[in-house]
Formats: sequence, structure tokens, C-alpha cells
Amino acid sequence: MVNILLKEKPFTREWFRTYALLIGGAFVLALGYSCFMAPYKIVPGGIYGITIVLQHKWGFPIGIAALCFNLPLSLLGLRVLGSGFGVKTFICFILVAVFSDSLPALLLTLMGEPIPTDPMVALDPFKLGDEVLLACIFGGVVMGVGVGIIMRTRASSGGTDVLSNILYKWTHRPLGQLQIMIDSCIVVFGFLMFQDWKVPMYSWLSIFLMGKTIDIILQGFNAEKSFFIISDKAEKIREYVLNDLHRGGSIVPIQGMYNRAEKEMIMTMVNRRQMVTLQQAIYKIDPNAFVTIFDAKQILGKGFKRLDAE
Repeated sequence: MVNILLKEKPFTREWFRTYALLIGGAFVLALGYSCFMAPYKIVPGGIYGITIVLQHKWGFPIGIAALCFNLPLSLLGLRVLGSGFGVKTFICFILVAVFSDSLPALLLTLMGEPIPTDPMVALDPFKLGDEVLLACIFGGVVMGVGVGIIMRTRASSGGTDVLSNILYKWTHRPLGQLQIMIDSCIVVFGFLMFQDWKVPMYSWLSIFLMGKTIDIILQGFNAEKSFFIISDKAEKIREYVLNDLHRGGSIVPIQGMYNRAEKEMIMTMVNRRQMVTLQQAIYKIDPNAFVTIFDAKQILGKGFKRLDAE
């Protein structure tokens, strides 16, 4: 039932929005790979990390080479993971491949620059020269934005994402751990091929930046905070939260661990601007209160984001 609800009906507003995001995400991801990573021999894990090595060593276009890896991997994923694997993943990695092989040449043409004919030379439209760190930082962030947009459409860019899911089904090891292991193996492969210590250093930095950017795209900047307040003056704090901050919450009956005394814990959510205000108010009402504050990755409901928010 849940899977049915998550599928968009064809040619509806939501369907067009989803595929517009998918195309946009594929475009941004390809921009990061082909214009920031490939020209500077940065190997950011994944299938495209392998294809960047293949391009510099043997002149294979990264998009076509990626398709040669992604197609059999995706067919295996369809067989092992089932039909829920999704047609959007197929569309996504095909788009990324097409954009990766066409974007650098298109940008060079728009800039009026000549296009090198040597297949061993990765096209470099931004011409950052020796600024490899700059390429690494921008590339990691741009790729993270692209992958984050793609994931918001409930799709995948294929590649090692599929492989890690297959291995997870076979081994039941943590999915994140499997992804890190696969990407690290590809980074080491890049080092062995290029024989340059800077390759793994820049590559792992780009992977880290990419992961952090994906988290921001999917979860935001943690603007909301969760407060868990234990106080002997819970009623006064409750009145302040309701009447001054105009926030709701819950009161949870609890027992103290030391003497098993009955108490009440207030649980409420506030935005970043209200965090310090609430802290100061709690201190004035009860300096001995015990307060735990968490970053709320996402809060959906009245007073915050709509439940159907993307």
C-alpha cells in the first residue's frame, strides 16, 4: 500500500515535477563529474571514479564507460532487488552519462574555446589550472547537490549505490559501511593507476563534501531543535512555551532513576531563533532544570513544514 502511495500518477503535476527534478539532478551531477572531477584526476568513488581513471589511461569517454558498467549492474539489481528497484534509476544514469559526455564540449563551444581531439585529455571548460583543491571542493559540493536532488525524487544515480544494496541483501552488513568500503576500494584503484598520493587525499575530501552536501539537501541545516525539559516547575515552563513562544508539545510522565520520584518531562520543538530564548526562560524559571537539546533533522506538522513537504 505504501509503495502505491509513493508512486506518482503519470502526467500529473507531481509527475512532471519529479521528472524535472530528476533531469536537473542528473545535469548537476554530470557537471560535477565531468567539469570538476575528471580534468584533475580526482576519483570520487562510484562508477564514475572508475571511468575517470579509464579516460585518463585509455581514452574512454566517461559517460559511455559508465553506461557499460551501469547497465549490467542495474539489470542485476533488478533481478536481485526486485521490481521496486525503479525505472527512474535507469533514466537517471542514462541522463548522467549523456550529460557527462556532452556538457564539457558544449561549455567550451559556448566560451568560444577549441575542443581538444585527443581522447586521453579530459575537457576542462573552467580551466582551474593548478587549483586542484578548488576543483575538489566545488566538485564535491556540486555532485552532492545533484545526488541530493536525485534522491529527493526517490531515485538513485545507479553505480555503486546498486552494488552496495545488492551486497547488503547478500551479507546484511550495514549499508553505509558497504558504500564506504566500495568507494574506498575505487579510490585506492585510482591511486594505483595514477601513482600520486594527492589522488586519494583529494578524492576522500570530495567524497566527504559530497556526503555532507547530500545531508543538507535532504535534511536542511537543522534549523529546528528538540527540547526535553525535566523540572520541578514544569507547569510554569509549559505556560511559557504555550503563551510566549506559541509552541505546542507533549508532557511525558517519568520516574527519576535515583529515588524513582514521579516527575513530568516537557517535550517541545522550536526553531533556531527561539532556542536561546527558551534556554534563558528555563533558567529564570528553574535554574536547576535538566534540559537536553537535539538537532531535529526534520519536523513535519502544524507550526513547521507541511507533512507532504519535499
